[in-house]
Amino acid sequence: MEEVVNLAALEGSVDFSMFGMFLKSDWVVKIVIFLLVIFSIQSWKTIIQKILLINKQTKISKQFENHFWSGISLDELYQQIEDFDQESYSNIFRNIMGEYEKSRLQKNKIDSSFIQRLYTSLDLSIAVEDTRLNKGLSFLASSGSVAPFVGLFGTVWGIMNSFQAIAIAQNTNLAVVAPGIAEALFVTALGLFVAIPSTAFYNMINSKIDTYLSEAESFGKDLINIISRQVN
Repeated sequence: MEEVVNLAALEGSVDFSMFGMFLKSDWVVKIVIFLLVIFSIQSWKTIIQKILLINKQTKISKQFENHFWSGISLDELYQQIEDFDQESYSNIFRNIMGEYEKSRLQKNKIDSSFIQRLYTSLDLSIAVEDTRLNKGLSFLASSGSVAPFVGLFGTVWGIMNSFQAIAIAQNTNLAVVAPGIAEALFVTALGLFVAIPSTAFYNMINSKIDTYLSEAESFGKDLINIISRQVN
């Protein structure tokens, strides 16, 4: 009965809102909370940017691919290449056709080394796309793995302060213990709030990038096969 009374009195005297707990926390816990908030903001910024970028890339690539398979000749499409956005499949087409045109102008022999140069051009194009799409994505992986430990550090520090308050007050009353424990657990919850979406969206975005790059590579191989049939 006494604990129920203490809890009722505690609810009226202590602010258990997130902002209230932040204001009452010690400076180390404040720094931890501040870091986690920065992690969260940057993570969501990266998530939104990457999703928009991948969706844009997929849309542009499909438009170029539809034009590619519309029956237009490779030479004619190569002359029109500047009309397309200089990214996605158009870059792969531009690089491979550039190598093909260079070999034709130099009247190089069409052999296995020629085909290998086309595949090298494809690999370099895919590598550039891979680097661009994955730029900044490692921050999500870091947030997902580091944020829980940062939150745990804040929790341990907060519990240490709670035990110190108990020792100073020489009282284990709920009114003495609860505020410090609540602040400590709040930091853990904040760490998980950062880590869970960061890890989930990192895996989702990584999967989307792998799918996109795989489709881009297939497009490049189709182009090389068409060129190979034309020159033989």
